[in-house]
Amino acid sequence: MSNVTRLHHALPLSPEIQSAVNALDIAIAKAVGAAKAAGLPQGLVVSLLHGHAQVQTNIMVS
Repeated sequence: MSNVTRLHHALPLSPEIQSAVNALDIAIAKAVGAAKAAGLPQGLVVSLLHGHAQVQTNIMVS
C-alpha cells in the first residue's frame, strides 16, 4: 500500500500510539493482501472493512 497517503493528527502522538497505528496499518495491509490473493472479490473486502468501521463508530458515539 505504498500509494496510500497517511493523514496525521494535528497534535503530536505518543510513540506508543504511533507504533500501534503503524502495526495496525501493516496488519490491515497484510490481511487485505491475503484476501485478494485468496480470490475474495474486492467489494467483499471493502464491505467487511466498512462494516467494522461502522460498528466501531457506533461504539465510540454510544
